[in-house]
Amino acid sequence: MGGVITDQQTRVAALNSGKRLEYFTIVWHLLEGGISVSAGVIAGSLSLVGFGVDSLIELVSGLAMLRRIKVDHRIEQRERNEKLTLKFIGWCFMALAVYLIFESMVSLVDRQAPERSRVGIIIALLSLVVMPLISRAKRNVGARLHSPAMNADAKQADFCAYLAAILLSGLLLNYWLNWWWADPLSAIGMALIIGNEGINASTGQGHCCDAHG
Repeated sequence: MGGVITDQQTRVAALNSGKRLEYFTIVWHLLEGGISVSAGVIAGSLSLVGFGVDSLIELVSGLAMLRRIKVDHRIEQRERNEKLTLKFIGWCFMALAVYLIFESMVSLVDRQAPERSRVGIIIALLSLVVMPLISRAKRNVGARLHSPAMNADAKQADFCAYLAAILLSGLLLNYWLNWWWADPLSAIGMALIIGNEGINASTGQGHCCDAHG
């Protein structure tokens, strides 16, 4: 039990670290999502729009996790609110996945080529750097608190990094080689990952449901 925090003062310090991480994550997703959606609409990039919308959904998830930390001592209230939030997030993910697949198929059939987006490339690169750092920090807090929820929240940061890698691949192929079809194919790849995450969330397998940390 050496990894479990038993001293209340030390636990409070760990919870404060968790709060700061969640605040940073929320601000990051707000900026990342807003810029990505705007740049995606301007460039006509489905993968960039999908990445931005996913970031905004993750923002809601981060708010739920922040609330969870603030009511750490009220387990029953925490579990009830988080399960409802988790289901809502799951449906949002699935709706986004369906939208991306439908629009991607239309783009492929109509050969709709997106414009190059330097802003999108920069956002994807930054996310590839920031998200693994956030994941590592959250895993550290999760270990200090012996909290499966915080550890699972760290996996969400990994999830964002995977999407950023897919996004970056599609944007670079379109930017360097004019492979217009790389964008809708990237969007389909993202949709499969997002849809699976939505199913896991709606069935109670997402990070918010790990309420016993």
